[in-house]
Amino acid sequence: MSDTAYLTVDSRLGPRTVSLSYARVGSGAPLLLLHGIGHHRQAWDPVIPALAAERDVIAVDLPGFGASPALPEGLAYDLTTVVPVLGALCAALDIERPHVVGNSLGGLLALELGREKLVRSVTALSPAGFWTRSERRYAFGTLLAMRQGARLLPVPAIRGLARTAAGRAALTSTIYARPGRRSPEAAVAETLALRDATGFFETLAAGRDVLFTDDIPEIPVTVAWGTHDRLLLRRQGIRAKHAIPGARLVRLPGCGHVPMSDDPALVARVILDTSR
Repeated sequence: MSDTAYLTVDSRLGPRTVSLSYARVGSGAPLLLLHGIGHHRQAWDPVIPALAAERDVIAVDLPGFGASPALPEGLAYDLTTVVPVLGALCAALDIERPHVVGNSLGGLLALELGREKLVRSVTALSPAGFWTRSERRYAFGTLLAMRQGARLLPVPAIRGLARTAAGRAALTSTIYARPGRRSPEAAVAETLALRDATGFFETLAAGRDVLFTDDIPEIPVTVAWGTHDRLLLRRQGIRAKHAIPGARLVRLPGCGHVPMSDDPALVARVILDTSR
């Protein structure tokens, strides 16, 4: 079951109300899950059962993605806006310093929450922000092509492709190493989420100059990278380790950019180990 939080945040035009859609399940220490650009909170569905057995899991649709509407006028889709929005969500849910897990854009946000000491631990799966200029151009070009492809395909064609393993590979193999493991329904839903994301272009533009270079002392940090990541190449994990010397760097064998579906048991274990 999903719910909506209504948050008040400051802007250059005064206070604005931001709506975030989220789902909450399980019990234990709070664990906040943040998806990547163009995705939605259902990206975490393959690992939520294992996580919810030990944690109070809150999976969030980031602003302008999934069921969360676009940010109101006067608010940018940058770290200085979205991180306080996530902090306001935690306050509204009466959560103090949750563990946080993020993938791609969500991984960058998770690291920023860690840098601000707003969380107890950070698990970042293929986080953005450790690219070279050419790697960023490649990643952004790939994302734009994925978005354009999703927008050009009629919904009946998307549904038809999703019925077969080969069709699901055509729709999602850029982000999954094992796209056949996605259900037809999941492949359709995430293709439509990419197509309809109101915050896509603004979020992409906000990331053009982003580099994560700060250490995150005093809290546990794990950076995990799929060995078959085709979007953010795994050598970026080495740069993350140099920037955050105390971080644990973990390989995810056989996993792509969004590893939660490729190997749910491994990803859940990495998350739970860090949040212990």
